[in-house]
Amino acid sequence: MNIDTIKAVYFVGAGGIGMSALIRYFLSKGKLVAGYDKTPSDLTEQLNKEGAVIHYEDNVDLIPEVCKSPADTLVVYTPAVPESHTELSYFRTHGFEVMKRARVLGEITNCSRGLCIAGTHGKTTTSSMTAHLLKQSHIDCNAFLGGILKNYNSNLMLSEKSDLTVIEADEFDRSFHWLTPYMAVITAADPDHLDIYGTADAYRESFEKFTSLIRPDGCLIMKKGINIVPQLKKGVKLYTYSATDGGDFHAENIRIGNGEIFFDFIGPDIHISDIQLGVPVKVNIENGIAAIALAWLNGVTADEIKKGMASFAGPLRRFDFHLKKDNIVLIDDYAHHPAELKASILSVKELYAGKKVTGIFQPHLYTRTRDFADDFAASLSLLDELILLDIYPAREEPIPGITSQIIFDKVTIPSKKLIRKEGLLDLVASEADTFEVVLMVGAGNIDRLVEPVKKILDK
Repeated sequence: MNIDTIKAVYFVGAGGIGMSALIRYFLSKGKLVAGYDKTPSDLTEQLNKEGAVIHYEDNVDLIPEVCKSPADTLVVYTPAVPESHTELSYFRTHGFEVMKRARVLGEITNCSRGLCIAGTHGKTTTSSMTAHLLKQSHIDCNAFLGGILKNYNSNLMLSEKSDLTVIEADEFDRSFHWLTPYMAVITAADPDHLDIYGTADAYRESFEKFTSLIRPDGCLIMKKGINIVPQLKKGVKLYTYSATDGGDFHAENIRIGNGEIFFDFIGPDIHISDIQLGVPVKVNIENGIAAIALAWLNGVTADEIKKGMASFAGPLRRFDFHLKKDNIVLIDDYAHHPAELKASILSVKELYAGKKVTGIFQPHLYTRTRDFADDFAASLSLLDELILLDIYPAREEPIPGITSQIIFDKVTIPSKKLIRKEGLLDLVASEADTFEVVLMVGAGNIDRLVEPVKKILDK
């Protein structure tokens, strides 16, 4: 199918953050865009306002007639949708071109110079930083991001003049194997998605396969110490980076205080002093080093880098400050892997040293809870106080014996509570005057509770 000549695009699982960028792309190309998602959200409502036609019942009769012509319609689906889905089955049995989201993204970006950021964690912030640094410079870029970047209120950027495309490269279901990177970053390779990969070795090997896809004229920028062996084509350059552990690109002279972070960027033949982090949390130093390295290698100037890093507002739900007062702070973060949780909690504790940090955590997926219960408990034990919610299942069916209780029992701090999500607001209201710094974390629907919690705490 020729993506340029199709008339309609139908999305099965239209509300996913990665899918929404493709929806916006096809709307910008003048295509009729429709789709299905399980539940409405702020994002699907916004996409409807932008011109998409999205419904929330798995019903073939609700598919617009214009999307029922196999010759003119591309169907895009996310692996999170079960194979038994009625609409997806209809398209498969009626001769439609049905593609995974990752394959469509690979097709669209194949003719551009892809800057692909992969990793278990840090990839959304790093890719968003990279896109912002390029977009506000004389270089410019296109971008397909895994989060809504607050500077632009979108996860899609398009350029009339640049052939650089920043892509958040998703390892779930080996999606990033559809990409052909010009330059790539790997931020982390801690095991995850073991329901898909089975073993930590298979997960690691998937990243090694990803490195083999980099173009011969490109490069790989890999966090120092990652346990993967790159499989690079001849001609591909390899760089390492870190925040404080050295490498080709790293930070020096880090200063943290008064809610601000400054550092110097050091790289081959480059030293940029006094870079300020627009989102001042410690983990963003490391993300920033990778983003700056990509921007620098693609021609962004030192002055443009300094201005871009200072003005970076961050993606939604990545260290998103909702209250920032002397007596109460409320932060929302997407962390859903033990390593992400640890980095998030330690960053907040350093930023607000001496204050009590309360974490409200919603585990995401039964399999991830089962596979990493000990690690989740160790990370959550870094808090001063924990409120643990029930598991958000997403695409999964329950697993007997797997509940939030198996994490809760292993958490070592004395101040901990296990409650259902429905009871959170009453608990927060009853203890509101005891909170100092509240960190709400998880990849499920805990974000729906952030505004109600904010209203309670703001009083």
